[in-house]
Amino acid sequence: MKIITTTADLDAFCKECATQEYVTVDTEFLRERTYYSKLCLIQMAYKGQGNENAVLIDPLSNELSLDPIYDLFQNETVVKVFHASRQDLEIFFVDKGVIPSPLFDTQVAAMVCGYGEQVGYETLVRKIANEALDKSSRFTDWSTRPLSDKQKTYAIGDVTHLRVIYEHLKASLEKRNREEWVEEELSILTNPATYVVHPDDAWKRVKTRNSSGKMLTYVRELARFREEHAQTKNIPRNRVYKDDALLELAATKPTSIDQLKRSRLLLRDARAGAIADGILSAVKSASKVKPDDFPKAPEQRIKKQGNDGLADLLRVLLKASAEEAGVATKLICNTADLDAIASGERNLPAFSGWRKKVFGENALKLCQGEIALSADKDSVKIVKV
Repeated sequence: MKIITTTADLDAFCKECATQEYVTVDTEFLRERTYYSKLCLIQMAYKGQGNENAVLIDPLSNELSLDPIYDLFQNETVVKVFHASRQDLEIFFVDKGVIPSPLFDTQVAAMVCGYGEQVGYETLVRKIANEALDKSSRFTDWSTRPLSDKQKTYAIGDVTHLRVIYEHLKASLEKRNREEWVEEELSILTNPATYVVHPDDAWKRVKTRNSSGKMLTYVRELARFREEHAQTKNIPRNRVYKDDALLELAATKPTSIDQLKRSRLLLRDARAGAIADGILSAVKSASKVKPDDFPKAPEQRIKKQGNDGLADLLRVLLKASAEEAGVATKLICNTADLDAIASGERNLPAFSGWRKKVFGENALKLCQGEIALSADKDSVKIVKV
């Protein structure tokens, strides 16, 4: 099994990849103790059998630069194949500002091809490649060197089986004329904004029952400081302080170290030093914000009374439509959107692109009383009214 530890060897392999139709890619990383993922291993392969044309790349090697990989990622003639790629793509984007293109995500493609919602790699290996995976090495420490033989075998399997899965799903999509469906779903993954975390928006992830503008102002300033500190020090945001402590601080609004030390939920390290100073500064900043500049809680969808029956009918229609199309229901429409449709909302993904053809058009007709649903043995039949 080949392990690449030098830039020269990586460049030679990437030049071979550049002559291929596609290359499969996966990563192993650690994130438990850092804000940003620590890249520990990259696996890559192009068309071949078994471990043929597959390599492990050691980004921890002092003799290796990842520039050849980034050049390959920007080569538009080679498809870059990942499974559940979001975290992998985030690593590469944060490191170099590069998103692989063209991109193919087998988890997305599998949902379009009817393999269920957010189907796991192990499931696809079993169903498509007819192989079994030993997942016991999945949560090992990938930063240790040397890697064990078991780790290497596990890691290389994440790109060798992926070749079989990709070719199968690609053929299935072409047969069903659904390539554009996948492209539509990949738009979020290929958007750089997906991987940029703005400290000013960090408060939106904090769940609070208090939606008053004044309270949210303190939450915003405290969340902003936490995010900035975590990014600067490259530590998990919960290592600065957890959400429950943040909400406690937003409620108590400490203005001195003595008051800060009375917190029940704040970590000991946060009661002094840079974190303590940052908390007091955030509270002070929040106290100066005028009401006109208070943040507003996201608008909650109001479920209109009397539409429960219609929402239930839409759920039946969705399930029937998904089964007929061979697509995961979650990919077409979620539960909240079904309730919104029943309440009269129309500016939703279900009414555009491929979703409109599969479900949206009939959903509108159902809401307008133009069609009805009937049982037909083991299936649901649409009846024109």
